[in-house]
Amino acid sequence: MAFLPKAFAKKGVPAPVESKKTKSAIREYAEAIAIALLIALVIRTFIVQAFKIPSGSMIPTLEIGDHILVNKFIYGFRIPYTRIRLLPFTKPERGDVIVFVYPEDKSKDFIKRVIAVGGDTVEIRDKKVFINGKPWDDPHAFFTDPRIIPRGMDPRDNFGPVKVPEGELFVMGDNRDNSRDSRYWGFVHVGEVKGKAFLIYYSWDSANHGIRWSRIGRLIR
Repeated sequence: MAFLPKAFAKKGVPAPVESKKTKSAIREYAEAIAIALLIALVIRTFIVQAFKIPSGSMIPTLEIGDHILVNKFIYGFRIPYTRIRLLPFTKPERGDVIVFVYPEDKSKDFIKRVIAVGGDTVEIRDKKVFINGKPWDDPHAFFTDPRIIPRGMDPRDNFGPVKVPEGELFVMGDNRDNSRDSRYWGFVHVGEVKGKAFLIYYSWDSANHGIRWSRIGRLIR
């Protein structure tokens, strides 16, 4: 049984109670936070997601420390943990820079450039890419090692020809001499593609401990 303070008991003043307005305000804030989190989750899952570049396999297009945005709906809304895509606007095309689930470790995301799509025959001869028997205009290719590794020793410089199965993609890093990609571990299923990279929104140069201002806002091509 609760006892009133003497001051209130003598004067007949009711004991103070928790304000309904306070409860209403707390509930309002909680609901607003919950809605904001839900919207953020929907945006991250289906619309746009941020990623950080941890390696140099896409140099010079993407530097280590670049923070990028990926369009997740352009190839269709991907149902999480499945390969099912809904309402695609377009399909991955040659030249697109994509983020996808790494085939050899589903817990990791990789970023590479699409070189060939389903139905294409891809071959690499002395570092030069051929698609369906013709040299492919490859303006993003970047090389640091002048050596040519012979066929049979390593697939880096001489590979294929192989035909890409329907529904699969052949991808490579722009930093061709320093990229583990489809030359080594095979194709990427289109259902494992998370989206298309389109913008660098921040870039940190850890070696020089500074922001790369010139890269911020750069479109990824």
